[in-house]
Amino acid sequence: MISSLHGVVLHTTPDQVVLDVGGVGFAVAVPGDVAHTASVGERLLLHTSLIVREDALSLFGFADRSELEVFGLLISVTGVGPKSALGVLSHLTVDQIAEAVTAEDDAPFRRVSGIGPKTAKLIVLQLAGKVRSVGTASKPVVAGSADIATQVAAALVGLGWSEKVATEAATQTVADATEAERVSVAALLRRTLALLGPAQGGQKRG
Repeated sequence: MISSLHGVVLHTTPDQVVLDVGGVGFAVAVPGDVAHTASVGERLLLHTSLIVREDALSLFGFADRSELEVFGLLISVTGVGPKSALGVLSHLTVDQIAEAVTAEDDAPFRRVSGIGPKTAKLIVLQLAGKVRSVGTASKPVVAGSADIATQVAAALVGLGWSEKVATEAATQTVADATEAERVSVAALLRRTLALLGPAQGGQKRG
């Protein structure tokens, strides 16, 4: 079992990275945010799951072990395959998944491409009590700034970014901003877009 890979990024696509580990290139399917932040030539550590099928061996990798654990839970749900599970983790953070399951709200899952209404309900039912919020790994947001981060994230989603990428980027931007900068959603949105970069601006959900 290949449980992790640590190597140099050789190539990236919107949903995959190729890592050079000891002279061997490993193609690893990853969430959109990992693919977006991975830079060719830089070292990257991925926590991985090797999925064995009759006709293929596929690697799925995550920057955080909690995402790997949730990936394992998702593929245990009836009707959810590895690609669909990766899609969920490309659009939702572990905290967002935990909140949706706890609230018995299947709407966030229905917005993921490849997840139908019945499967979304099964995710909520079968993950109940199994997934929990792990808290954000990014810099804590100053009290009172959560609302404006939500507004910035909503604007990014409207521009075509996934909920996961939008939430994480907006949270980081607001955390790094000064008190004066936090009064303007437009200014924070421009700063967040600069952080995300123009190359991914056309990224759409699904």
